[in-house]
Amino acid sequence: MNGRTAIVKEVTVERELVARVEALGGVCEKVMCVGKRGFFDRLIILPGPRIIFAEIKRPRFSRIAPHQQQYYDRFKALGVEVYFVRNSADIDRLLAAP
Repeated sequence: MNGRTAIVKEVTVERELVARVEALGGVCEKVMCVGKRGFFDRLIILPGPRIIFAEIKRPRFSRIAPHQQQYYDRFKALGVEVYFVRNSADIDRLLAAP
């Protein structure tokens, strides 16, 4: 490398999440909700069953937009599992949660 720190992209985190969910026998679908700016990136369905919404962010220099936080807060208040995922540790927490 030329002295610069590599920046991990959001897509790298997303690929890891998909691979790890699928390795557990789950499904990790891309979500596109027309007209709903800021809606979650992924719908995760794990054996058990567990249904989770995840917003993927790059590990550094990312921020959660107000409309993303509103979705998070609204779904969380309804008892839905929701996560912001920035790195492997966040994926670990998501997969380890009961």
